[in-house]
Amino acid sequence: MKHVLLTAAAAATFATGALAQEVTLGRFFGACEDAGTDTTTSTGEACIIQSIINAADAELDGISINTLPTDWGNYYDQIKAAYAGGTPPDVHVMHRHRIPEFAGLGALAEISGDLEAAGIDPNDWSPAALDAVSFEGGIYGVPMDFHANLWHVNMDVMTEAGLVEDGKPVLPSSPEELLAHAQQVKDATGKDYLAADFAQFPIGVRLVLALMWQQNANIFTEDGTATINTDAGKNAVTTITQLFDAGLANPQLNYADSQQAFLNGEAAILVNGTWVVDFYTAQAADPAVGLENYYVADFPTLFETGATWADSHMWAIPSTLEGDDKMAALKVLAFINDHNIDWARTGHMAVRKSVVESDAYTSLPHRDEYTGTAAIAKDTPPSERYGAIQDVLNRELQAIWLTGKSVEDALDDAELEVQDLLDR
Repeated sequence: MKHVLLTAAAAATFATGALAQEVTLGRFFGACEDAGTDTTTSTGEACIIQSIINAADAELDGISINTLPTDWGNYYDQIKAAYAGGTPPDVHVMHRHRIPEFAGLGALAEISGDLEAAGIDPNDWSPAALDAVSFEGGIYGVPMDFHANLWHVNMDVMTEAGLVEDGKPVLPSSPEELLAHAQQVKDATGKDYLAADFAQFPIGVRLVLALMWQQNANIFTEDGTATINTDAGKNAVTTITQLFDAGLANPQLNYADSQQAFLNGEAAILVNGTWVVDFYTAQAADPAVGLENYYVADFPTLFETGATWADSHMWAIPSTLEGDDKMAALKVLAFINDHNIDWARTGHMAVRKSVVESDAYTSLPHRDEYTGTAAIAKDTPPSERYGAIQDVLNRELQAIWLTGKSVEDALDDAELEVQDLLDR
C-alpha cells in the first residue's frame, strides 16, 4: 500500500471531505527540508521563508501550497520557461528590477484593485516599497523587503590591525585609504582585508555599481544611453583591482568560498548582503566557527556620495489567474505580508511602516549598526533588459580580474553590448 504524506492544510480539508485549493509557489533562497511552521525561531533565508510558507499552508483554510523546486542561479530562466509553456506558478518571488521585463510583457497581474479584499493595506508600505512594486501606474506585486550590500566585519581581525575605535570598525573614506587599510591588515595579521564573490554571481558587479553611483554616475541613462567606459567606471574598477594587484584580496573566490573564508576568520571584511546577517550572527555564536566577534556596517563612502547596491524582493501572480485561483494566491500574498517581521529576522530591511516602527524590529541583532543603509540604497534606471545587462557586466568584469583583460577593453566591450541591449 502506498502511503501519501498530506500537508497540514490538505489533511484538514480531507477530514471534512473538501478539496483544498492548491497554490503552486515558486521561490529561490535555497532549500530547507525541516523548516516546520514556527516562523519565529527558524534561522537563515531558506528556513525562514519556508517556515512562513509552511505556516500559510497549515493556517489558511481550504488552501494547500505546493512549493516548486527551483535553483537560484537559473531561477528566472525557469520562470520564463514556465510562462512560455503556460504553466507559471500561481505565486512567485521576484526582484524589483525584473518588473519592467515581466509586467511590460503583460505576464504579471496588476493587483491594486485586489489588495483591500485580500486584507493587504498598501498604505502601511513605505513609499519606497510601493515604488518597488509599481510599474506605469499599476501595482504588480506585494513587496517583502529591501536588501542591500553591507560590509560584514570580523572585529577580532580589525582589532589586531588597529582599525577599531570606540567599539566600531574604522572604515576607509577613499580608494587610497582602502588600500592603506588593506595593507595594514595584511601586515598585522597576514590575512586578506576584503573577501567577496568575484568569480561567480554578480557581487562584483554590485560593488562596481556602488562605486560608480558614489561618483554620481551610472551604467546607463534614463534615455537608454550606455555610460560604462567612463572615468567613473574606470575609477570604480581600479578601486577593486588595486587590492588584487597588491595581494590583499583574492579575485578567484566564488560565493561559497568567500563566505567560508570570512567564517573561518581569514578575512577582515566580507562584502555580502543583508540576507546573511541572521545566519552570520548564529555562526558567530558557534564555538566551532572561526568568526567570533561579528559586526555589520553600512557600505563605506569612498568617493563623493554615499551609495550601495540595493534591490527589493516581492511576490507576484500571473495575469492569467482568475476567480478562486486568483483569490487563493492573494491570500498567500497577504499571509506573507502579515509575516514581514519574521522575514526581517534574516537581516533584510522591512517594507511595512508598522513593522519598522516596532520594538520587535529595532531590537533585532545588529540592526542599529546599518541604519544608514536605507538612505544610501541606489539602483539603475528601470530596464526590461536588466538581467542581460547584468550578465554582460559580470562577464566583462570577471575577464578583468580573472583573465587579465585590460580595464579599457573590458569596459569598452561592455558598453557596446549594453548599448545593443538597450537599443533592442
